[in-house]
Amino acid sequence: MAQKDLTTEYAKDIDNVKSVQNNMTVAKMPSAPEATMGEKIDDASITAEVKSSLLSHRSTSALHTTVTTTDGVVTLSGVAKNYAEKSLVTKLATDINGVTSVINNMTIGVPLADK
Repeated sequence: MAQKDLTTEYAKDIDNVKSVQNNMTVAKMPSAPEATMGEKIDDASITAEVKSSLLSHRSTSALHTTVTTTDGVVTLSGVAKNYAEKSLVTKLATDINGVTSVINNMTIGVPLADK
């Protein structure tokens, strides 16, 4: 749902837009098969991939997001601009190979550096 929410937020940000009715549907991704031992990825690599994914996506702020990984469980903290960004960060982390689950402790608000 993060993609749909984010699209709605983008549309609302356009000058002179009064309201947005988003009828977009998002297809579910098939579940991934269990990883073999050779496919297991260490925690440091997972953290690096999550941070890289956040850096490369223009709608997320890697600077305002802390990422830690323990046994494949990614924990996110920091400040998201809105719920759509928080959801997108969760989705991006979940999509990284080796991630078993994501705990998103991010808060919604304006990061101190942007005030």
